[in-house]
Amino acid sequence: MAELNKDAPSPTEIKLHQQSRLLEISFADGKTFRLPCEFLRIHSPSAEVRGHGPGQEVLQIGKKEVTITDIEPVGNYAINLFFSDGHNTGIYSWNSLYDYGLHQDEMWQRYLQRMEEAGASREQVAGSLPFDGRPKSK
Repeated sequence: MAELNKDAPSPTEIKLHQQSRLLEISFADGKTFRLPCEFLRIHSPSAEVRGHGPGQEVLQIGKKEVTITDIEPVGNYAINLFFSDGHNTGIYSWNSLYDYGLHQDEMWQRYLQRMEEAGASREQVAGSLPFDGRPKSK
């Protein structure tokens, strides 16, 4: 993930499309990205997803139907996204969101490959606990 860069473009508009489950972000340099809620959830910058160091990432499964329920600004540099599965601890900087937009296809393909290797599913299994077995706090 890209480091915070004061020269990174700032968003000029952020729109949540609830029905299609997309977050549309337009940046000052004219680029617009449409990032699916599932993509943003599985790539959350939180320690819960990323771990505390290389190799500690936690594969996120069963997130196909997740939605964003709320968006809160964090200073002038980021947003906090609240997801329908209770996850809300990732701070998404403008730089990170821009980087996600630029590299969305490669990131998504890597995720699908990891899911296949783990024999995991994007579908939520009814009544199941999160993949690591720890219930998530609300």
